[in-house]
Amino acid sequence: MKVNLANSAGFCFGVRRAINIAIETAKTNQPVFMLGDIVHNEEVVKRIQESGIKKTDRLCAGKGKTLLIRAHGCSNKTLRRAKKLGYSIIDATCPTVKEIHAIVKKLENQGFKIVVIGDKFHDEVKGIVGQLKTKAIIIDSLENIPIKKLKLLRKAGVVVQSTQNLDKVLKIIRILRKNVEELEFHNTICKPTRSKQNEVKVMPLKNDVMIIIGSKTSANTRRIYEISKSLNKRSYWVNSSREIKKSWLAKAKNAGITAGASTPESTIKEVLQKIKTLCAA
Repeated sequence: MKVNLANSAGFCFGVRRAINIAIETAKTNQPVFMLGDIVHNEEVVKRIQESGIKKTDRLCAGKGKTLLIRAHGCSNKTLRRAKKLGYSIIDATCPTVKEIHAIVKKLENQGFKIVVIGDKFHDEVKGIVGQLKTKAIIIDSLENIPIKKLKLLRKAGVVVQSTQNLDKVLKIIRILRKNVEELEFHNTICKPTRSKQNEVKVMPLKNDVMIIIGSKTSANTRRIYEISKSLNKRSYWVNSSREIKKSWLAKAKNAGITAGASTPESTIKEVLQKIKTLCAA
């Protein structure tokens, strides 16, 4: 059986950068804390914990401590509180996410009501709306568009969580344009996400089986899987090589492999080796 690995599989620039910053920060003499996991992947989280960085749910006295801002970013309120408590700040926010922060601030200053298309409870979305002085409108699906509220707006500025599904976003934008007098849309889906989604719109049609690698907590991996599954019913989402079943590969002449933006290369290699072993058995 031929195995085809997506060119875009695995870490994106923002995740790789955040992990490198975390590892370097852990080498300092100060205790290092994070508000949650650096990215949505269990193997990466374990590696970060082993480096000595501690995860915390809330900020307390921070003198002599470092707060590492994760790849998803954080709100201005959190940042101000951390500084007030005495933390040293190391910012590992993805540069693309930082660009979204800058865009929403500029739009708000220009009098636009901010609309964010994204997962309401995702850390990145919380960080985006946390840049604002006013409350944003968050749209997480086609079914949850607040039409009545939108019709009352004179002008709206729209940004997107960086890992959203572009096709779904464009459908939402079409509805918004019909209901908002003046709408300024910034397509802030990041380049790595677009590359992954473009590949997974083609690979399921060219391979008998698709295996998508990534944590079940990873939003971008979930969207890759959803696209693949819609095109090829023999699409499977795994977190590690241990989950792969030989029956999935039955009568398959080729298999396509891709992975989410927070999936380490080591996990991808283990999956490829497992498939090779199963095919040889």
